[in-house]
Order: sequence, then structure tokens, then C-alpha cells
Amino acid sequence: MTFRVPEKYRIDGPAWETCGAFVVPHESYMLRVIASDGLGWEHVSVSLPNRTPSWKQMCFIKSVFWDEEDTVVQFHPPASEYVNHHPHCLHLWRSTGETMPRPPSILVGPKR
Repeated sequence: MTFRVPEKYRIDGPAWETCGAFVVPHESYMLRVIASDGLGWEHVSVSLPNRTPSWKQMCFIKSVFWDEEDTVVQFHPPASEYVNHHPHCLHLWRSTGETMPRPPSILVGPKR
């Protein structure tokens, strides 16, 4: 389990930290990413200027910042706890203090 930052895409912040701003190319898009860690969480926010990132784009960013076998989640908190500073931004989170529980995969469907 390794949180890594793609230094070659960094646009802001010291190169020795896991926090900062990045512009990460994916296909024909430039994904804007803010990375941070602290208080038991690793976090990236992903945005585009005119639309919300797709599932494929979020999966790509997950693969850039975390290992293939890391569990990373998107939360849907209670409406009273929403924080929204950008209309086209999604967030990925990984707990550093405990293993995230996951439902059995069969609840989604059989593996092929």
C-alpha cells in the first residue's frame, strides 16, 4: 500500500511532499488533481473545467496515485456534511489507519 504522487505532473507544492497540485494527462484530457494526506487519510480530488470526471478517468487516477490492490473509495456523506467548492470535482480516499471493509463481490455479480 503506497500513496505516490506523479512528480512529473506537479504544478504546485514541494517535490518532497505527498501534497500538492498536479495536471495529469489522460487520453485527450488534462485532469486537475489536488493530493493530500493527513489525519489518517490519503486523498485526491479530480476535476475538469466543464464536466465531472468519468469512471474511467477516476480509475486511471486511482492507478496513478495508488497500487492496484489498494482499496480506494468515493464517499456519499449525509447532505448536511457536503462540501462543494467545484461543480465538476470528485474525490478518492484511502484510510491509512485501518482496512476499509468491502462487501462480498458476489453482491455485485459472479466473477468471470
